[in-house]
Amino acid sequence: MAVVVVGAGIAGIACAVELRAAGVAVRVVDRAHTVGGRMASRRIEGRPVDLGAAYFTVRDPEFAQVVARWRAVGLIRPWTSELAVFGRGGERSRAPGPVRWAASGGLRSLVAALAEGLPVELGRPVERVDPGPTVDGETVDAVVLAMPDPQARRLLPDGSPAAPRLEGREWHPVIAVAAGWTRREWPPMTAAFVNDHPVLSLVADDGDRRGDGAPVLVAHSVADVARRYDASPDDAVVPMLDALRWLLGLRSGPLWTHAHRWRFAAPAQNRDDTFHLGDDGIGLAGDGWGSPRIETAWRSGTDLARAVVDRSRQL
Repeated sequence: MAVVVVGAGIAGIACAVELRAAGVAVRVVDRAHTVGGRMASRRIEGRPVDLGAAYFTVRDPEFAQVVARWRAVGLIRPWTSELAVFGRGGERSRAPGPVRWAASGGLRSLVAALAEGLPVELGRPVERVDPGPTVDGETVDAVVLAMPDPQARRLLPDGSPAAPRLEGREWHPVIAVAAGWTRREWPPMTAAFVNDHPVLSLVADDGDRRGDGAPVLVAHSVADVARRYDASPDDAVVPMLDALRWLLGLRSGPLWTHAHRWRFAAPAQNRDDTFHLGDDGIGLAGDGWGSPRIETAWRSGTDLARAVVDRSRQL
């Protein structure tokens, strides 16, 4: 049996890991030049900065076993169980919750660790997935599209049985802006949700998150701002920094900034099922299958891999 997984985020890599463990010949392809997907970390000024997911939580017992292995080799640490909450008018409160975990090397390092030993082809865009199934004309036994719905839909022809599962659901965009100062000018914090704000939805202290104390903040925009600056994400830096100054009382501007656009950051509505696998051999997985969390993406890819293996044994 031969399977191609399109997408080297955590869902795609988790799927490939499970397939390989079952003895399936699997290959992962991704148009990007690194693994990670929306667990993206970019090296800026000599250190990794998380520009995608801000942290992850652990509820799934099986995912907890993966997390325990990451912790045993020093890739992650428990970060915080309480985030701040900023109101639109600047008022502050606290939001206790589950432990949020962070990675000193950036969240992308966790996907890279899972991918060790897998055949991964980076810088390899896929143009079309057809019945057969085929990937750009290559016939395989199954194809996994591990990516947001709109990206997966573009690869499928009209009339594909998988297409209706990918249509009719809105996805929220986000622009993430990282900024570095000469010294910390804000009060001690880990991260903060920003409620009902016209510009920002979340702010994270990346130095606290990394554990190195670097004076670096990462801010996430609301969806309307991301749509407004979709064609030029760098133009969102000024209004987002202005909002940061007002929320945190910053007195000076940063030494550097970096903006990254996520057109499909999170689905507007959750699904109840964790994956799709059609009779045509085309599977769909990702954090859009369930609630948008890192462990959801891992669960989705893992469950889909097991379904692919079970089906192959029944044929």
